[in-house]
Amino acid sequence: MNTKEEVKRSSFYSYTTSANEIEEENRVLRETLSQLREEVERFRSPALMMAEVIDVLDKGALISLPNGNKFLVRISREIKNLLPGESVLVEQRNLNIIDKVVSSKNFNVDKFVIVEKPDDKWTEIGGLEPQIQEIKEVIELPLKNPELFKKVGIHPPKGILLHGPPGTGKTLLAKAVASSTQSTFIEIVGSELVQKFIGEGAKLVKEIFQLAREKAPSIVFIDELDALAAKRVDIGTSGEREVQRTFMQFLAEIDGFKPLANVKIIGCTNRLDILDPAVIRPGRLDRLIEVPLPNDKGLEAIFKIHTRNMTLDKSIKVESILKKMKGFSGAEVKATCTEAGYFAIRNNRMKVTHHDFLCAIDKIKKEEAESNDFEQMFG
Repeated sequence: MNTKEEVKRSSFYSYTTSANEIEEENRVLRETLSQLREEVERFRSPALMMAEVIDVLDKGALISLPNGNKFLVRISREIKNLLPGESVLVEQRNLNIIDKVVSSKNFNVDKFVIVEKPDDKWTEIGGLEPQIQEIKEVIELPLKNPELFKKVGIHPPKGILLHGPPGTGKTLLAKAVASSTQSTFIEIVGSELVQKFIGEGAKLVKEIFQLAREKAPSIVFIDELDALAAKRVDIGTSGEREVQRTFMQFLAEIDGFKPLANVKIIGCTNRLDILDPAVIRPGRLDRLIEVPLPNDKGLEAIFKIHTRNMTLDKSIKVESILKKMKGFSGAEVKATCTEAGYFAIRNNRMKVTHHDFLCAIDKIKKEEAESNDFEQMFG
């Protein structure tokens, strides 16, 4: 009897366990089916568009699409505290705002800027004493002693524009003032700001200046400014419109800085003649500093800087070398010294001779002539 009851009880437990397992399996299958249906429905739904909020009104929000068109649209009830300048997702059909886009502060900045703490010294710059003095007054002094300007009651310039031929030391001047003020040096190239995709350039400019504020005291150095701030022309291509949007955002960021803020802007260009007057008007990059090719005295100073760590032979006649380098930029003088060192190494010598410098000068002049011929042919 006990044996029969045990068998029945065992069979009941086995049946119950099997039923529970089947029920659990059915539950998992139902959940999986539900998830798959949701996934299919999500794939069938149309893609959302990215837009930027211009203003938030009582009836909704004014948004700007990537193509520049503006619309007044409704806002989803689930979205709270929507602010101008934020990126949002909108429906393609009615353009109603569905959700916010939480974008990283580092969006694309790291790909296009060089952020560093330079260690270049004023003593490493030769032949530019007047330019150094002016940069110290306009950039270094306000960053080091802002209280002085408050007491006097004047506002220092927000930035300066360095202009002159290539290789004359414009970037070196900017790095030296960043080093002397212990500022973060943010270097960007003007042509990099004009992005392939519409709307990216202006957004990149905004994030670069936001980065500058976060890392203040900082100096924003913009090389090839003429690529961004050339005189405006009435061309209706999307590329031209994108350049103009980026340029206008750049001007808006400059205007947004307080006069005594600890962020300074240094622009750099080889083509002052094609710059838009708007960028150099008072209150923007209104202090123009020319960085010309070095004169005889400057050439000698630059030559001494770049040869002070070199092992020179007694045969070297500095005056003769300087005479042959007349018209060279600072970058070309440095390249000459480097090439002279290579000529010595190729001949298994530790000392650099006068002949090495003459060969180096000829090589630099030949490369410059070939470069000029290429520009005339394809420029």
